[in-house]
Amino acid sequence: MRRLILCLSVICTACGVAEQPKWAETIAAYEVPLPTDTDKARFIRLLREEGASQGFHVDAATRDDLAIQSEVSPMTFNASVWRGEEDEELMASAMDFRDRIGRVWISFPLGQESARSARFRDKLVSKIKELWPATASLPIMPNGAIPLTEELVRTAAGYSVNASAAAKYSDADP
Repeated sequence: MRRLILCLSVICTACGVAEQPKWAETIAAYEVPLPTDTDKARFIRLLREEGASQGFHVDAATRDDLAIQSEVSPMTFNASVWRGEEDEELMASAMDFRDRIGRVWISFPLGQESARSARFRDKLVSKIKELWPATASLPIMPNGAIPLTEELVRTAAGYSVNASAAAKYSDADP
């Protein structure tokens, strides 16, 4: 048993954090109010329609999937838009979480083909804001993180991070 623990310790020590490629960095994020099952179903339909128009597909958690995930932390929505049949590239990720149930955060990476990603993002966000006018932008911090829910302040222009929490999101690793 001691050898196993020692071996695992050595392996874990050798593992480091891999640097994220530039194309995978989050460049935009929004909070979309989806309090009802009807809202969530409409949102998934929108993701599927806009994704399909660009040749992408959507993987969305089922009610059973969400029940299992919620055993760890409550969640009522989890969906991702992917490029490629084998999920080669994440185009958007959307989910709510224990401290913001019914308020889905959707985030967008820069993308390997940034112009194509931007077209998809701009068209999708425009439709999201049309259907859910209370949609609010989320700040992306210098280190690439989106601040924790409790560190955000809602403004007329979207969310901003509390001044007291901003320092921990410096250019240091997220």
